[in-house]
Amino acid sequence: MQTRFPAELLGDPDMRESERILRACVHCGFCTATCPTYLLLGDELDSPRGRIYLIKNMLESGAAPSERVVRHIDRCLSCLSCMTTCPSGVHYMHLVDHARAYIEEHHRRPAADRWLRALLATVLPRPFLFRLALIGAALARPLAPLLGGRLGAMLGLAPKRLPPPSPVDRPQIFPAEGRRRARAALLPGCAQQVLAPEINEATIRLLTRIGVEVVVAKGAVCCGALTHHLGKERPARATAAAAIEAWWREHGREPLDFVVVNASGCGTMVKDYGFMFREDPELAGRAATIASLARDICEVIDALGLPPPVRETGLLVAYHSACSMQHGQKITTLPKRLLTAAGFTVRDVPEGHLCCGSAGTYNLLQPEIAERLKARKIANIESLAPEVIASGNIGCNTQIGSGTRIPVCHTVELLDWATGGPVPAALEPDPAARRRAPTGPVPEPAVGG
Repeated sequence: MQTRFPAELLGDPDMRESERILRACVHCGFCTATCPTYLLLGDELDSPRGRIYLIKNMLESGAAPSERVVRHIDRCLSCLSCMTTCPSGVHYMHLVDHARAYIEEHHRRPAADRWLRALLATVLPRPFLFRLALIGAALARPLAPLLGGRLGAMLGLAPKRLPPPSPVDRPQIFPAEGRRRARAALLPGCAQQVLAPEINEATIRLLTRIGVEVVVAKGAVCCGALTHHLGKERPARATAAAAIEAWWREHGREPLDFVVVNASGCGTMVKDYGFMFREDPELAGRAATIASLARDICEVIDALGLPPPVRETGLLVAYHSACSMQHGQKITTLPKRLLTAAGFTVRDVPEGHLCCGSAGTYNLLQPEIAERLKARKIANIESLAPEVIASGNIGCNTQIGSGTRIPVCHTVELLDWATGGPVPAALEPDPAARRRAPTGPVPEPAVGG
């Protein structure tokens, strides 16, 4: 693609990178075939190719974008399916992230939109505030059908019951069982530790079982992805920098072999820290090192070896591959291979390349499109008649779980259960008991983190 950026704009490193990405696009249109919003809406401007044209014109102008441009870019899920499809290697993720930051800086949204985005950016990355918000939302949940729109979507996704905070998410170190084979820092996550603390508990049980010392480092809670995808670069960078510094201290105390992330949306972000801080003279080296250590939980289990299953589960599993897993991190067959080795019968979900509509805060900001994608995803899943749905991302689990009676588990919960852990809470036969279900023993911490 030919570009005409004024020389003064190219003094900005983000502009230079975006121009490089734009020049790689050859207008082939392959991306339109796998874009969820183009599939639903049929508008060229709601395809990656169309958005690339809009972003090009917006950035070249250096001016405030129009409402029309903002609307079409806001509708992008950042599912990155287009990056998997693109034969030219266009790095759409970096391009659309820059576009969102540009819009945040140069466009004034309507008051209600500004308020909602500020609320999400303030509450979601902070577990204490998020917990308070969910308690309030649970009380107001019966009003969801009456309110509709964004408020209705927010209330509808709020869980009916909220699990108590887990002690494993506090800074501490969990010793390996037997001989220590590796040392890893675990990102506890912001929304995940509130919505589903059992995921971190299963992760720690399984890692320590295979000989990993697990560190929950003080100061590393949120990866920054939620605010980053809202275009709010300052808070995103601050949160990411705090995590980098926390892990760097642990790495200096005793080298880390891995930084383990068990939410694939967060994993895509952490693995990109090197790019995010490439121009920061203080953090560039540390960020690149942390990014090089980042692994999805499935990658660590595969590297060290899954223990043999100790129970026959025999369940039919529909594996939903989160967009951030298959398109962002290019991890496709590994989770299915691990589940099969653990004794599960695994089936691919039809149209598995299409997003479920969660996409971070997308299901709160674009509820109509998100609901259509969720309905399509659930119909494809239910066509398999599975006994359980497995996914590696808390956002997908929440989105899909809000529209089906089939239990939804994180992949690591099933792997932990098959190799000696407790039955996942979602598989408890009594739905009322699911949130009360015991999570099983977690290794005692060795020392404070």
